[in-house]
Amino acid sequence: MQSSLSVSDSDGSSFAPLVVLELAENTEAEAITWLLNRIKDKQQNGGAELLVEQLQVSGQDEQKRSPKVFLVGSTWQRLLSGAEDVGLFKEFYDGTMRGFTYANRESFKDFEGDGDGFLSIAECQYIIKHELDTLRAKGEKYVPGYPKVKLYPGKSVIRRLQSKGILVQVFPLHDKEELKRLSFSWYRKIKLSYQPLDDIRHYFGEGLGLYFGFLEYFTFALVPMAFIGIPYYLFAWEDYDRYVLFAVFNLLWSTVFLEVWKRCSAQLAYRWGTLSRKKAFEEPRPGFHGVLGFNPVTGREEPVYPNTKRQLRIYLVSVPFVLLCLYLSLHVMMIYFDMENWALSIYDEDPNFWTSVLLFIPSIIYAVVIELMNLLYRYAAEFLTHWENHRLESSFQNHLVLKVLVFNFVNCFASLFYIAFVMQDMVLLRQSLATLLITSQILNQVMEAFLPYWLQRRRNKKVHKRVKRMMGDKELPLVEQIQLESDMNTYLGTFDDYLEQFLLFGYVSLFSCVYPLAALLVVLNNVTEVYSDAFKICHVFKRPFSEPTSDIGVWQLAFETMSAIAVVTNCALIGLSPQVKAYFPEAETQLILTVVAVEHIILAFKFVLAFVIPDVPKHIQIKLAKLEFESLEALKKKVRKTMEIKTYPTLIACVCMYIGDLPVP
Repeated sequence: MQSSLSVSDSDGSSFAPLVVLELAENTEAEAITWLLNRIKDKQQNGGAELLVEQLQVSGQDEQKRSPKVFLVGSTWQRLLSGAEDVGLFKEFYDGTMRGFTYANRESFKDFEGDGDGFLSIAECQYIIKHELDTLRAKGEKYVPGYPKVKLYPGKSVIRRLQSKGILVQVFPLHDKEELKRLSFSWYRKIKLSYQPLDDIRHYFGEGLGLYFGFLEYFTFALVPMAFIGIPYYLFAWEDYDRYVLFAVFNLLWSTVFLEVWKRCSAQLAYRWGTLSRKKAFEEPRPGFHGVLGFNPVTGREEPVYPNTKRQLRIYLVSVPFVLLCLYLSLHVMMIYFDMENWALSIYDEDPNFWTSVLLFIPSIIYAVVIELMNLLYRYAAEFLTHWENHRLESSFQNHLVLKVLVFNFVNCFASLFYIAFVMQDMVLLRQSLATLLITSQILNQVMEAFLPYWLQRRRNKKVHKRVKRMMGDKELPLVEQIQLESDMNTYLGTFDDYLEQFLLFGYVSLFSCVYPLAALLVVLNNVTEVYSDAFKICHVFKRPFSEPTSDIGVWQLAFETMSAIAVVTNCALIGLSPQVKAYFPEAETQLILTVVAVEHIILAFKFVLAFVIPDVPKHIQIKLAKLEFESLEALKKKVRKTMEIKTYPTLIACVCMYIGDLPVP
C-alpha cells in the first residue's frame, strides 16, 4: 500500500492517513484526550497502538468551520501484526492460500523488504477499523466528560461513542492516485471487456468485488437468452403456442445459472483468501440497547434485551404491518386493472393512434407507483427492523432482507401472476411485463446515474468554495479531500444493488417466455449498471470499508427461491398454452396433474443437479484439504514438543532422587 498523502503525528513521525474519525463539534476536551490516548496506547495496555493526528486547518473562520476531525494511520509492523489478528489469508510461496503470520512473513509470495505493498489499501483500512472496533473499555465506568454515558468492561468503546452521537462518523480515505488508475481501467472508457475484478477487490474489498463479479456473470449468462429472444420476438411474435419452447429453455437456464455461479464465487473467494477464512466473533450493533445483564458467552456484563419481547414486536407489530402493506399493494393492483379496462373501453369506442397510446398509460403509471411504494416501504421496513432491536448486524440484515423481499416480490409480480393465471390474457401479460420492465429500468438509471452525477458536481463546487474561503490562496489538497468526502452520503452496502438484480432475475425467469426481449433489456440495463454503480461508488458515496465475504450471503438463497418459483410458473404457463391443451381436449384434471407431475420432476432434477455439481471446484477442494492436513500435522508436532518440554524436568528430578546424593533441581 502506498499513499500519495502523509501527515505527522505529535511525535513528529510521518504516516499515511488511512481512516478519518469525526467527533461532534461540542465533544468535551477530556473525552477527546482520553480517546486519543486509548488509540495511541500500547496493545499490552489495552490500546490500539495506532498513529493519530488532528486535521490542521488554518483560516479566518476556522473555529466555526473546522469539525473535530482526526486522521488515523499505522506503522507497517503494526499493520502486519494486525493482519495476523484479523486472520488475513495471503498467497504462500507454494501457491496455496494460507493464514498470514508475522513470524512466517518472508514465506509469503510478494513479501519483499519491510512488506511495503504486501497489503492492499483496503486490507490496511479494514485492519485499522478492526483495531478501533476492538478497543475495549477497561476500568472506566463512563466516558470522561460524559457521566451519563456508561461504559461496560470488555465492550467496544468506538461502538458506544457512535451509539451516543459523540463519534459522528468513521470512514476510510480515498487514495487519489489509485482511484484514478482504477477509474480508467474500469469505467472511464466504454469498452466490451471483463471488469478488473482483482483491482476492484484490491481497492474496495471482497464484498464489492463479489457483487461486481456476480453482476458480470449474470449479464454474460443472459446473453444466450437474449440472442434466442431476438429472432423469437421477430418471427414468433403473435404465435403464443411457440412460447412453450422458450419456457423449456428458460427452465434449463434458471436451473444451471445459479449452480455454476456457486463455483465461480468459490474460485474468486479462494483467490482472494476468504473461502476458508473464519468469521470473526460478532459484537452487538451500535444501535442495540437494553438493560445491564450478564452474557454467558463472553462472561461480561453488557446490555441485554429479552428475546420474548423482540418476538412479540415481530409477530404483533411487524408481521401485521407487512400484511397490511401487502393488502394495500394488492388494492393498488386492482385499481390498475380498473384503469386498464377504462383505457381499453376508450380504445374500443374510437380506435386510433392516440387511444392506442392510451393503452400503455395505466401500465406506466402503475410501474411508477410500484417504484414509489417500494421506496416508501423500504424506509418503513428499516424503521421496524431497528425498532425490533436485534443484537447482531447479521440478524438485523436477515430480518430486513426478508421483509423487503416479500413486499417487493408481491408488489412487482402480483399483477403479472393475476394476468397470467386468473385472466389468462397473454397479450396483456406481454404488454404489462414490457412496460413494467422498461419503466423501472429508466427510473433506476435516472436515480442511479444522472441524479448522482448532478449531485456530485454540485457538491464539488460547494466544497471548493468553502475550502477556498477557509484556506485563502493556500493549496492543501488533503483538507479539501477530507471536506469533500465527509460531506458525501454513506454507502449503505450492496443491499439495493442485489435487490435490483433479484427483481430483474424474476422478470426474466418467471415470464420472459411471453416477452422474449426481456433478457436483452436486462443485458442492456446491466451494462449501464456497471458504469453507473462504479461511478457512484468511486465518486458519489464515501468509500466503504472492506467486507471480507466468501459468497453473496442470503441473496444466494433468495435467487434460488426465485429459481424454484420460476419452475412452477413456467410449467403452469406451458400447461395454459393452446398447444399443450390440444393434447387434453376434455380432461382438464389430467392436464393439471400432468403439469404438477412435470413441475415436481423438474424441481427434483434441480435438487439432484445441486447435489451433483459441487459448490467448490475439485482443485480448490484438494488445496483446502492439503492445508487442513498440514495444519493438523503442525498442531501434532507442537503438542508433542510441548509434552517433551514438560516431561524433561520431571525426568531429571526422578534421576536425581534415584541417585540420592544429588539435589533435585
